[in-house]
Amino acid sequence: MVIFSVYVVNKAGGLIYQYDNYVPRAEVEKTFSYPLDLVLKHHDEKVIVSFGQRDGIKVGHALLSINGVDVIGKNTADGKDILEYLKDSSNYPVSIRFGRARLSSNEKLMLASMFHSLFAIGSQLSPEAGSSGIEMLETDVFKLHCFQTLTGAIQIHYVCELFDQNLKSALEVAEKAGNFGAGS
Repeated sequence: MVIFSVYVVNKAGGLIYQYDNYVPRAEVEKTFSYPLDLVLKHHDEKVIVSFGQRDGIKVGHALLSINGVDVIGKNTADGKDILEYLKDSSNYPVSIRFGRARLSSNEKLMLASMFHSLFAIGSQLSPEAGSSGIEMLETDVFKLHCFQTLTGAIQIHYVCELFDQNLKSALEVAEKAGNFGAGS
């Protein structure tokens, strides 16, 4: 069992801590000749495929690297604007790696807040009084577990290095023990 991420959300729905325990895998790497037969656009400080799904490249995939150089936002790591670089025919053939990009800090805040809202709605809509709310959401690909403190309140005033170390140790133990069962 693999734990991909840990989110700590306070009672008001604010994200107070987040840790990623994975590296996004590249889904497709392909070499293209000029002109590029995909439509790319800037979206949330990333360059994504907006049209031209083919060969495992899907709409919404982000550019992860160009010719082996990692992409950071709208530019390559060496500072070249991605869309301008790909408009120049002298840069072809070009090898592009596509996949799911890491979530930005803003996206993580938004998702934590949305999950908190769903949790609260689930607690209120329950036909049973005193429902604990969402404990697990299951999809065909992953399970999202929701754990609460015994008091229902999270008292973390600051995040320190010791917290990070203990969290990483706990994740390693949980992965080795397989506490959540197959497919979790």
